Parts: sequence; C-alpha cells; structure tokens
Amino acid sequence: MINKHPLYTPDMLSAEDRARLDKLLEKFEYEADRFLGYPCTRDFDFSPLFPFMFYPLNNVGDPFEDTTFRLNTHDIECEVLEYFREYTEAPKNGFWGYMTNGGTEGNMYGIYLARELHPNGVVYYSEDTHYSVAKILRLLHARNIMIRSLPNGEIDYEDLKETLRIHRDVPPIIFANIGTTMKGAVDNLDKIKAVLNDLAIRDYYIHADAALSGMILPFVKDPQPWNFRSGVDSVSISGHKMIGSPIPCGVVIAKKANVERIARSVEYIGTLDTTLTGSRNAITPLFLWYAIRAQGWEGFRKIILRCFKTADYAITKFKQAGIDAWRNNNSITVVFPRPGPQIMKKWQLAVHGNHAHIITMPHVEERHINAILQDLIDDMKKGNVA
Repeated sequence: MINKHPLYTPDMLSAEDRARLDKLLEKFEYEADRFLGYPCTRDFDFSPLFPFMFYPLNNVGDPFEDTTFRLNTHDIECEVLEYFREYTEAPKNGFWGYMTNGGTEGNMYGIYLARELHPNGVVYYSEDTHYSVAKILRLLHARNIMIRSLPNGEIDYEDLKETLRIHRDVPPIIFANIGTTMKGAVDNLDKIKAVLNDLAIRDYYIHADAALSGMILPFVKDPQPWNFRSGVDSVSISGHKMIGSPIPCGVVIAKKANVERIARSVEYIGTLDTTLTGSRNAITPLFLWYAIRAQGWEGFRKIILRCFKTADYAITKFKQAGIDAWRNNNSITVVFPRPGPQIMKKWQLAVHGNHAHIITMPHVEERHINAILQDLIDDMKKGNVA
C-alpha cells in the first residue's frame, strides 16, 4: 500500500528544483546514447518493480539465514544466487554467496576470505588487474606482488612461476582476471594450476574477478576455464554490467566450507554476520531476479551472440578504415589506438596508455559504431589523434 502520509512529495519542491531534475534527466538521455567505453548496459525496464520503492527494504545479514528484520528480499536474493551457482558451476550443496554493491566488493570479499584462511599468504595479481584491487590490498594489509602481463592482457605465466618459486614457503593467493578491464583478457586457470603443480604447491587459494565475463562465458560454446569446475575458490560477477541495473550491484560466490570458518553470530540482527557490509541493498536482488526470470538462459545467450556480432562488425569496419582494432577470444571489448581527447569525451571512452576500447554491450548498435568511426576518420584527417 502506498504511504498516505509521505515525508517528501513533488509539490514540496520549488519550480527551480523541479526544472533542475528535468534538465538532469535530459542530460542522462543524451549521454546514454553515447556510452561506448564502459561495461554497463542501458537496455532494461524495471518499472514494474517501482512499487517496492515505497518500503524501507534492507537485506541485512546472511541471505540464507533467518533474521529479525523482516523487510527484506532474502528469498529472492537466494534464488538469484542459485542462478549464479549454476552459471559458475559451484557445488550445489557446498556453495555460499551474497549480493554485493558491485565487483569491487566481491573482489574484496574474495581476498578477505583468502587472507583469513591464509593469514601469511601472498596475493599475486597482474599489472592489467582492475585499479581497485591495489586499494583493496592496502585496506586489508595483505601481502602482495604484482606480476607482469602479456601483450594481450593475460598474466605472464613464466613471471608468475619464477616469482612463486622464490616465495614457495607461504601459500599463494592467486587473483585471476576473467576478463581484464582494458583488453578483456582471461587468465588461463589451467596454466596457473600447472604452475602450482610444477612447483609442488598444494596450499593455495584462487579468486576469480569475472565482473563482465562471468555473464558471457557461461553462454559461449568454448569458454576458457574460469569457474569452480576449473578450480576457483571464489568468484565475483557484476550485475549492472551484462544483465543491467539502475543501481550498481553484483554477486560473490564462494565455497561454503571456507565461509563457515569465518562466520560470526550477531544477536542484534538475529543472524550470521558473513557479509562485508551491514545493511545491504534489497532492491537490486529484485532487479536481477526480474531480468533473469524474463530472459532465461536462452535469452542471455542470444543477447551475448548479438554483442559478439557488433564487436566483429566494429573490428571489420575499423580495419577497413585503417584502424588497428582487435578483441580477445570470447571478449566483447574492442581494443584500438587511443584517439584524440574530443572523441574520448564525446563517446565516454575508457583509455589506458596508448589503448582505448569500445565494449559492445547490448545497447550498442551498428549505428553507434558507424558514428564513432566517422569521428575517428575525421579526427585522423585533422591530425588530432593522441
């Protein structure tokens, strides 16, 4: 039932404040059609869920446990987690997880869990790892060593092996990129495990950052090894990227036995304190549940095939124009030389060093590729390429 006595109503705002909101909405509508450089889709409509916005929902505590705070969507959250259990091939009766505020929180949880299990462990991550991981390592005071990357963005397996050889006396915590930020590269888990096996390292932990690719690899014919069946101990996947959400969100999935070793009971909320945050978003589980129920496995497969088609279209058109463009296997990240600042600003492109990329999310169409390509061609004619 809608609140009959709301604290805030539109008529309480001044005409100036209402005009400001209208102007902000116009800005977002304009910018959303020139949004090519970041892995967030805008193709969603959650208006049927708006009535839930009238309640102070809060998913505090462990989603699998009862709590004294009843205004929650824990049951919906658990259904979402079960879908991701299937996507990641986690053990049916041996997994645990929760919905996070996004990939960074999921990665923090994975490293936190690994550090609690291996207090003396060293975290190994490549130079192509997302910038937030260095911050996480500082926050957790976790010992860490950065490993070189290969040209395509994968971790350098030889550098990893030689570095591990020097530090064989402490358990390694491997932070594996399942789709790097700039190049969409997937660290090969089979090669990483082969390195560990060659060095006779038996006590280790592998966390997978599958922010975007965790919703791509389950739906392709020949995915790289990346999930629990391939040997990971935890995985983080974003929800607002391939699935879509107006609020950043994600999931972290881990082995239940590992989580149980660090769980604590909290009387105040009447449940276990197993998550990183106290209060948690209870609306985002509804968004992901709605999207997953609406699309289903086959729906997501078709969406991802369309994204690949757009990526290949972009590469073909760019190469025809003399622009070196490429993508990694099973990636929708199209990498090309860094353009001039005006194009970067107009199309909201992510750049690093000499590289830029377009990520062909579901909302990106051939018309977008044609438009940015024309801008690139015009810019090259003017000699404005960075």
